[in-house]
Amino acid sequence: MYFVITMNVNSKYDHDLVVEDYYKDELAYQTDIDKMKRANSLKENISYRKTDAGLLIEFPKDFDIEKITGNVFLYRPSNKHLDFETNISLSKPYLLIPDNRLVDGRWNIKIDWQYKGETYLYQASITY
Repeated sequence: MYFVITMNVNSKYDHDLVVEDYYKDELAYQTDIDKMKRANSLKENISYRKTDAGLLIEFPKDFDIEKITGNVFLYRPSNKHLDFETNISLSKPYLLIPDNRLVDGRWNIKIDWQYKGETYLYQASITY
């Protein structure tokens, strides 16, 4: 009985939600799901490959590359100091992340991009 009373009265054991704006975050999560569905329904989605120059991220070839905008986020799960973000500005149907920006190992990549008013999201875990 002591345990139950202590857990309910002592502010040290608050039962609040982990996230303050739970519902706002839930809506953002649903937006991301919708973006991923939209990207997966494309005839050709984003692809990537490792080259000698770095990580080559290829965008759909049937899109006008000058109208593609957005951001690329690269997260290193083992070291947050290596995380970085870059804007998408294309003159070719691909974006090159230089080899000197990436260390070998696991990375999480998130590409949040737009084309002609539609938003898309690509996510993957890659080993570089």
